[in-house]
Amino acid sequence: MTSYRLLSYQTSEGPRAGIAVGDTVHDLSALTGKPAYATVLGVLNDWAAAKSVVKDAAGLASGKPGKKLSDVKLLVPILYPPTIYCAGANYTDHVENMAKVLGIPADPDPHTVGLNPWHFVKISRCAVAHGDAVDLTCEKLDWEAELALVIGTKMKNVPLAKAMDHVAFYTIGNDLSARDMTLRPHIDFHSPFKYDWIGQKNFDGACPLGPWLVPAEEVGDPQNLGMKLWVNGEIKQDSNTSKMIFTAAEQIAHLSSRITLYPGDVVLTGTPSGVGGETGVFLKRGDTVKITIEKIGDLINTVA
Repeated sequence: MTSYRLLSYQTSEGPRAGIAVGDTVHDLSALTGKPAYATVLGVLNDWAAAKSVVKDAAGLASGKPGKKLSDVKLLVPILYPPTIYCAGANYTDHVENMAKVLGIPADPDPHTVGLNPWHFVKISRCAVAHGDAVDLTCEKLDWEAELALVIGTKMKNVPLAKAMDHVAFYTIGNDLSARDMTLRPHIDFHSPFKYDWIGQKNFDGACPLGPWLVPAEEVGDPQNLGMKLWVNGEIKQDSNTSKMIFTAAEQIAHLSSRITLYPGDVVLTGTPSGVGGETGVFLKRGDTVKITIEKIGDLINTVA
């Protein structure tokens, strides 16, 4: 199979779905003769049939001239995901470090006390592309490197053993968090109405995604991928997806028991230790954040 990446890029006619083979990008709709494949979401909505068509297109593209990858403006890979689900407290190293910061005992493995994966939602319009700047709209803007799953086929009440059959691609996410917007002021700390999920997790630019989508079969085991994050060249996060508390399969199987997952939905699977909330150091204007996940690539954004 010819290795490829699926992406969205800007053209003079507007956003288009592209397929990158090596350093060359081709218009996917023109290459396949499928008008619906002008968008990545159009491809995913037809993934059962599109999977083989796109593989064949990758083979065709390898022998044809196209645009240089370095010359195209990459957009959010999926314009725009129907829903972005984000896992909370899902890396052992991060949970242990946060317990130390807060001066509380570390929680037991949630499997041992009957707990399930825990997710919240980001609005899809929060997503921004590789290379885009994120406006600094708070005082404590934090980084969170995450492996992102892209759903390829509709799933509801899917058993654990079949869950990963529904993942078409992987990409990189940065679950940016406004830490100073987490708690609503003037409300008792113990109140169930204390937390502001919109303020903390949903703001313009809150979810950098990209740079592209890598086919699931090229990534292989999602529970054995190195991941790193740098701020201005200084390493902040250096971990491995093997440290997830709930695996990728456990997460989407559980989500599908609560709500139907659709093609194009994105699931961010949690962040490891090394976030700013653990040290009290946060992003500032002019900072550059780079995330690398093994077999996927680099996601780079700046703070404006």
